[in-house]
Amino acid sequence: MIRLFLTLCFPLVVVALPDPPLGLPLWEGTPPNHQDSDLEEQSSVGNFLRISRVQTPTVEVRLPAKGNATGQAVVVCPGGGYGILAYDWEGTDIAAWLNSNGIAAVVLKYRLPEDASNEVPHLTPLLDAKRALRLTRYHAEAWNIDPIRVGVMGFSAGGHLASTLGTHFDAGEPGDADPVEQLSSRPDFMILMYPVISMDEEITHAGSRRNLLGENPGVELVQLYSNEQQITSDTPPTFLVHSSDDSVVPVQNSLRFYEGLLAHGVEAEMHLYPYGGHGYSLAIGQGRLQGWADRCIDWLNGLD
Repeated sequence: MIRLFLTLCFPLVVVALPDPPLGLPLWEGTPPNHQDSDLEEQSSVGNFLRISRVQTPTVEVRLPAKGNATGQAVVVCPGGGYGILAYDWEGTDIAAWLNSNGIAAVVLKYRLPEDASNEVPHLTPLLDAKRALRLTRYHAEAWNIDPIRVGVMGFSAGGHLASTLGTHFDAGEPGDADPVEQLSSRPDFMILMYPVISMDEEITHAGSRRNLLGENPGVELVQLYSNEQQITSDTPPTFLVHSSDDSVVPVQNSLRFYEGLLAHGVEAEMHLYPYGGHGYSLAIGQGRLQGWADRCIDWLNGLD
């Protein structure tokens, strides 16, 4: 009777909280380096959501509860060989895991380097990644983020894009009319999961190299996107995960990058597993391989 009385006197009040922005466009108007074509974005669902032919790049912002937020944020770059995006497998599922640890996630749906829709195909993914990093910093207060604790995470070819951002960033343009473009695109840290790092034919992923650089790229272009050769002392601290039995993206990609980081005095932590192959996302149900996620959170906590 008392419970009924309380229910009648104090009815449940549901307060609608604003949702975080989903599909927030990266650019106002036509994105840079875009050219008109007949291509339209496509998606299909099998074991994961595959998105291709992206024409309008966006970020999907997933925020933890304010009371759980650590202030860290991660721009997440799904992989897919620069031909598709494994959008949920290496994107929104990763965002949910980050959120469960109090970390804001910004899933990047970046344009892929198709010849038809890009003026200079190899430039476009990095343009979008830089913009996503800047945009996250620009919205730091609204999204409850610390603007000096914004990193990038990438899987496979998304790992190449993330490592490209971490080695090809810029300080922004202070005089730009767009306040977003005034901000630095340097990530404060990198998380690279079974990443493509090098365009060296001996160890690269041939499909990623071909899709990004074309059939017969010049030596200078190959060197430019071989990110183990682009490391400096300003390259951000990096966490790497790879498997020795990866037959798609050889483990030498991570090994070379790790050695380069050490040579330049950059903080680095690498976890190599004897099994797992390629493309395991959170590695749920795969024994100790699944522990990479805990090791990563430990590393992120140690950055503070």
